[in-house]
Amino acid sequence: MSKVIEGLYYAESHEFVKVEGDFGYIGITDFAQSELGNIVYVDLPDTEEEIEAGEDFGAVESVKAASDLSSPVSGTIVETNEALEDSPELINKDAFENWIIKVQLSNKAELENLMDAKAYEEFCKK
Repeated sequence: MSKVIEGLYYAESHEFVKVEGDFGYIGITDFAQSELGNIVYVDLPDTEEEIEAGEDFGAVESVKAASDLSSPVSGTIVETNEALEDSPELINKDAFENWIIKVQLSNKAELENLMDAKAYEEFCKK
C-alpha cells in the first residue's frame, strides 16, 4: 500500500496539496510515483505564472511513461523545487517531501473539492 499522509489534500489526478498559511505545496503522491516507476525528468513551470484548478502546469517523465501535472488549486506559482531539475529521482525517494511547485492560493474554498487522506486511500483501491 502506498503512503498517504493525514492533513494533506488529494486530487483524483494523484497530486497532493500541503497547505501552510496562504501557500500550497503541490506534488505527486506516493501512489503516483510508484505507478510511474523511476522518474527521469520533471518539467517545471515558470514562477509568477497564474494557474487555475484543473489546469496542467508541467509534467513528470519516467522510464515507463510521461504524465501531465494538473493543479488541484488556483493561484500564483511563487517557487519551483529546483532540486528536481538535477535530481528528479527525489520524487521516487519521498514524493511528499519533494513537492514540485509552491503556489500562493487565490481561493482556499477550492480545497473543499479535494479528498482527505481516508477518501484518497479508498480512491486508490478502486
